[in-house]
Amino acid sequence: MNKKYEIGALILRLITGFTFFLHGLSKFQGGIENTVGFFSSVGIPGFLAYIVAIIELAGGALMILGLGTRIIGVLFAVVMLGAIFTVKLSAGFMGTDGGAGYEFDVALLAMSVSLALSGSSMLSLDRLFRAKQQEDLSEKLS
Repeated sequence: MNKKYEIGALILRLITGFTFFLHGLSKFQGGIENTVGFFSSVGIPGFLAYIVAIIELAGGALMILGLGTRIIGVLFAVVMLGAIFTVKLSAGFMGTDGGAGYEFDVALLAMSVSLALSGSSMLSLDRLFRAKQQEDLSEKLS
């Protein structure tokens, strides 16, 4: 792959992972029960707050490390679609009356879909493990 493309994908992976990691962390630091209450107040089953927070926190860390980037990208995309269609859509793209719109959510959705489709192997654990597996296979075939 083109080196410039890989550097771009690395930057995208790190920023996306860091953003989701911090959002997941804030859900736990602020009291996950508050997030459960918010989910319930907008008609989303409260237990999904735990799932979303874990996807954001653990998925963010895994994305930063480059482990399961494509799978995590899909999970992040599902989370963002849920946020947009259950909470943010009614506020409009840029928001109304001082409230936040869904423009940030669409940006995170696009970043997540891009990573789900293309991955990012530069400085990733996936690449390290893949190289190790190929090395092991080569040894077995020789």
